Amino acid sequence: MLCFVYVLNFLDRQLLPILAKPIQDTLHFSDGQLGLIGGFYFAVFYTFISIPIGYLADRTSRSKVLALACALWSAATMSCGLAINYVQFAIARMTVGFGEAGGVPPSYAIISDYFPPHRRGTALGIYNTGPGIGAALGVAFGASIAAAFSWRYAFVVLGSVGILAAIAVLFVVREPPRGGLDAGSADEPENASFLATFRMFFSRPSLALAAFGGGITQLVTYGLQNFAVLYLMREKAMTLGEVAVYYSLVVFVGMTGSMVASGLLIDRFTKRSRSAYAVIPATSLIFAVPVFIAFLSAPGWSGACWFLCLTMFFNYFYLSSTVTLVQQEVRPNQRVMSGALLLLVMNFIGLGLGPTYVGAASDFLRAYSPDHSLHWALYTCLFFYVVAIAVFLMLARVLRRESREIGETAGC
Repeated sequence: MLCFVYVLNFLDRQLLPILAKPIQDTLHFSDGQLGLIGGFYFAVFYTFISIPIGYLADRTSRSKVLALACALWSAATMSCGLAINYVQFAIARMTVGFGEAGGVPPSYAIISDYFPPHRRGTALGIYNTGPGIGAALGVAFGASIAAAFSWRYAFVVLGSVGILAAIAVLFVVREPPRGGLDAGSADEPENASFLATFRMFFSRPSLALAAFGGGITQLVTYGLQNFAVLYLMREKAMTLGEVAVYYSLVVFVGMTGSMVASGLLIDRFTKRSRSAYAVIPATSLIFAVPVFIAFLSAPGWSGACWFLCLTMFFNYFYLSSTVTLVQQEVRPNQRVMSGALLLLVMNFIGLGLGPTYVGAASDFLRAYSPDHSLHWALYTCLFFYVVAIAVFLMLARVLRRESREIGETAGC
């Protein structure tokens, strides 16, 4: 059920980039305006509202907070289909971000209380298949509905599904005991203050670097994700009907395969060394660079889709790694808030700046390359791959050092 709600979370979020071209044709948005709506405007609400929602969920029923959030973002998604100008559409999308902020942090904490430490990587990896499934279904259903009727119907119909899911959460998701599967959790205070959790999170280099590395990676993933369909249609001559079939398969195979594979690798290799939380995403991003270049260089949409599938597979190893690391390293009564802080950093950098940057770069480069400005804007994302790899390698060093210090303390 939690995974299904995450599917709807990403399905609703992906309708904008999937339907970017018909929305542009109707409401006459520029690439830069699309980037702001899908990036900065959305992220401002999504990231900062997650903090008070995390605070509330740490003190009340996490499943009820999730249900309320799902209902709110689904109603806002339906409102997008009714917008008649830029301001109305932007406000509706910001409200979607407001609701979606309450979806993921409570779910992370619920899952961590359902599964013992040695199974959390796989469990969270399965949960994190939600974005891939949601994006794929969003492409398939969103593009199909838009092609058959109108892009407006896609927002209204798919948003209504979320209202039903919100009701189902109340009956399906039981609230597990906080920290019931963690040793020593019974001796901890029931609630942790926000300031204590905030200081703990940002004073620990491993947690701060994990959040920053994930944020830089998301700058690439969200920048690509929000403009991939528009790029394939504009630069590779892909049609909306072809997008509904082939791009949905690319997203499903690439993203969900990445989440499952990364979760299994984390549970296997972190038993030997905590540095695997950083080495795994760093290695995957190194593999992602050449296939990303091949995606941009492919002459047609068919070849581009094959390389894009591989790019997405290697791009998303970071998510299960960073989430599992944070959930493992903090106390049970700090999990929701720590998950919210992780998402705040990652999404403010990645979701807030990624689509905004790519859209603005495309507008800027249009003066130099009118027909291929988006192509060159995506090429500039290679710089952020390099930065993300460097940050995860730094995190690996920090985790190795912390493990040595823990071993020395235990020896004493």
